[in-house]
Amino acid sequence: MTIETTGEARPGLRPGGSSRLRTIIPTAPLSVVLSVLVAFFFIVAAIWPSLVSTHSPFATDLFNALSPPTPEHLLGTDDIGRDLYSRIIWGTRESLLIGLGAMAVALAGAIVLGFAAALAPRWIAEPINRILEILLAFPTLLLALLFVALLGPSATSLLISVGIGTAPGYARLIRAQALKVDRSAYVEAARALGHPARSVFLQHIAPNAFRPLVAVVALGIGQSVVWASGLSFLGLGVAPPSPEWGALLEAGKANITAAWWLEIFPGVAIVLVALAFTQIGRYIQDRSEGAAR
Repeated sequence: MTIETTGEARPGLRPGGSSRLRTIIPTAPLSVVLSVLVAFFFIVAAIWPSLVSTHSPFATDLFNALSPPTPEHLLGTDDIGRDLYSRIIWGTRESLLIGLGAMAVALAGAIVLGFAAALAPRWIAEPINRILEILLAFPTLLLALLFVALLGPSATSLLISVGIGTAPGYARLIRAQALKVDRSAYVEAARALGHPARSVFLQHIAPNAFRPLVAVVALGIGQSVVWASGLSFLGLGVAPPSPEWGALLEAGKANITAAWWLEIFPGVAIVLVALAFTQIGRYIQDRSEGAAR
């Protein structure tokens, strides 16, 4: 995973407030507006699924098994007559929670490892850097596969495995940003004025090193949902009858020739969430880089 950032960190960086918000919203491209609407819809579905669903996600109807999309069942039904649209809606909560949880695990590990690799004494920083380089040599999905195989298939192990698999890339980002801020003129001036090391870190280094993470979090949520769904599809994550999106894909593959909708529509949901959060993250990243120049 490669995340590019440009621009120099600034001291005392704060959110732009209402004036900046008024500047961003009117100039946001249509793709960003649509991405925000898509993300909002799925967030509502995760918080309050009964508001946007049409059926119970577990109610069966054998007389309508493998029914194609109709006005009654908007996205069709599965092999035991459960409404696919409602199952996708109710599966949103679990899919997004896994994505958010994996992102939280990744950031927690990345913050510790990234700052230690940048600011710790050499005898601590060097081994951490070597470990990060080794982990970065493995593709993210392969690394997550390794950990989920060790922990066993479940939602919790899936969350932890995806978080561990994506953490090395975020750790290198934090390390690079922390090194840049640590060598800046205002940090050197603070040290020359006799400010304690802890105060310099908390007031100057940490806030500016965290600046790129605002965009990274949005990007990472979409990526984590994709990785988690992929692992569930391989049978290493959440198992049926859970309506988690990867589990829906795994359950529908047995009937893919007779009922194409069982694979297409859960896949579309995964793609929409990934694209929406990625587009929002890139827009935030572009705006922050433009403000830093």
